[in-house]
Amino acid sequence: MTLTTLAALVPLLPFLGAAAGLLLGRRAPGFVRPLAVLPTVAAFALAAVVAVRQGSGAPTDAATRLTPTGSIPIDVALHLDGFAVLIAVLVGLVATCVQLYSTAYLRDDPRYPSYAALVSLFTAAMFLVVYSGDLMVLLVGWEIMGICSYFLVGHYWETEVARAASMKAFLVTKLGDVPFIIGVFALATDAGTFRINGILTAATHGELQHPTLIALLLLAGVAGKSAQFPLHTWLPDAMAGPTPVSALIHAATMVAAGIYFVARLLPVFTSSAAALAVLAVMAAVTMIGSGLAALAQDDIKRVLAYSTIGQLGYMAGALAVGDRSAAVFHLLSHGAFKALLFLGAGVVIHAAGTNSLAAMSRMGDLGKRAPDAMWTMGIALAALAALPPFSGFFSKESVLRAAEHASGGHAAGVPSAVGWIVLAAGLITAVLTAGYATRLFLLAFRGRGPVSADHGREPAVMNTVLWVLAVPSVAFGMIALVPKVFDLPKWFDGTELTPTLLTSVLSVGLALVGILVTYGAWTAGAARRTAPLGAAVVPSAETEPALVEEAAIATHKLVFGDIAAADDPADPGRLLLGPLHRHAASGFHLDALYTALFVRPVLAAASLVHFLDREVVETYVRGAGAAPRLLGAAVRRAQTGNVQTYLSALLAGAVVLAVLVAVGA
Repeated sequence: MTLTTLAALVPLLPFLGAAAGLLLGRRAPGFVRPLAVLPTVAAFALAAVVAVRQGSGAPTDAATRLTPTGSIPIDVALHLDGFAVLIAVLVGLVATCVQLYSTAYLRDDPRYPSYAALVSLFTAAMFLVVYSGDLMVLLVGWEIMGICSYFLVGHYWETEVARAASMKAFLVTKLGDVPFIIGVFALATDAGTFRINGILTAATHGELQHPTLIALLLLAGVAGKSAQFPLHTWLPDAMAGPTPVSALIHAATMVAAGIYFVARLLPVFTSSAAALAVLAVMAAVTMIGSGLAALAQDDIKRVLAYSTIGQLGYMAGALAVGDRSAAVFHLLSHGAFKALLFLGAGVVIHAAGTNSLAAMSRMGDLGKRAPDAMWTMGIALAALAALPPFSGFFSKESVLRAAEHASGGHAAGVPSAVGWIVLAAGLITAVLTAGYATRLFLLAFRGRGPVSADHGREPAVMNTVLWVLAVPSVAFGMIALVPKVFDLPKWFDGTELTPTLLTSVLSVGLALVGILVTYGAWTAGAARRTAPLGAAVVPSAETEPALVEEAAIATHKLVFGDIAAADDPADPGRLLLGPLHRHAASGFHLDALYTALFVRPVLAAASLVHFLDREVVETYVRGAGAAPRLLGAAVRRAQTGNVQTYLSALLAGAVVLAVLVAVGA
């Protein structure tokens, strides 16, 4: 079987699994889990085979003309290179782990068949984006992911939180997609083709007539999909969906699509220094703002959501300095440990019965009751904090190395100021990342309080998935850069990715400062508790929880009650941020700002239109029908059937006419 045929089967298998799962979900429920897991596993295996066969050689291209569409044709095109095949392996790995994890996590959920089918369709759409060699085909996968995210985030549609989150995710990403689609058509018009190879050739030879406008339009869509400032606000709220969905969105699909798109079309963006400056500022604000917000969140999943936003900022920063190798290296590394963090958070939420870190900090034995989650999340948090020798250290250092290189003016076409912006923001974020990673671990697993209610051991498949993902979180960075083992630069552009001494010392030193300061604040704050240690845990079978993840793991019915804890005075985030904590906890009030600037004016305009439609337009419509009706009623009254009446009226009319004629004469 040829390489292109194998690659075509990779997105096709989960798509067929999704279709079969939807058709057989009610008629043959016993086939739902095999149809969810097996096609995804097969797609992952085929993606690995494609990666091995493609290797670090010359790119493979294949295309079939879809249909004549005028001056710019659309092709079903395939493009395989080192970037594409490795990201496809990541997508397959994370999707497989999510599907396996979900068989236990949602084992008694009546909507599991539709959930599993949507996850498979989500996976197929991301495979399509990764392998596509034509922008229009890529756009199909791009939009399918948006639809799937809407349904998956709103999986628990009974709750207002889930409904609002799914609608917000859909609208905010679509807000970015509108200029994105315009940019795609403008780009194809300038390049004369939708084929990515042709576009790159045109950009490389300076044939694009409007590079800045096109790049900025495309960046709007990237900001929406990859949750970059100012369109990042949907991602923390999307945590209302099931935890495995969060892992899939944050690690391998949706948010990764925007970064991958810029990496694939990087020559288009490097054609405009202004676009690179905008991307650098966007990345810097995203990194620092998300780090501060993560320090103030109480919901464990929102902490991880803001951490994803920050790590995507690192990737966007690497692209801003013109190094797609560093960006994709961090994308691959981040995918493994972020999937582990979210799936581990699902285990912790089940064990604790709550999403609240303040409540977990009052449980003295959570680490002992969920040891697999504690150890694996500890590994993933170390990778997130970029501590050596974990994978996050090597990939984040590649970003800082690229920024340092650009700051010296050594990156062609990249202003040195862009390099300095990314480097400074990356180092500041290193402190914040280590701080919120340490805070999460201390509050979740080092709580001080009485023994909390035990919900039983988690299913073995869930813990197994955690350990599977722990392997690349530890080893990927080291193995990827060993020439005799993997030699990742050969799969990319040949760009050097090994850490430099200066940035390594700076970032690791700053990370250690963040860890030590956070630990010191946690230790100092532990003596300041005013509430009893166990006061937050109030078992109740009747109280309806505010957050959907406070439900039981198997049935999602209430078993532990409302454990939303009061503020914890020992929270190091509160102590470190001080007066800034209130603002950071609300995401610096961006939602309130958008409500004032956009939501309220739109609602006011809608109310005005409603008033005009009901009270003005409808009045004319009613009047147009009432006038003939009144005239008809008057005429009907005149039709008495009495001949004498008719003759009298005729005579009176003749007299009136005669008088008028006489007066007129």
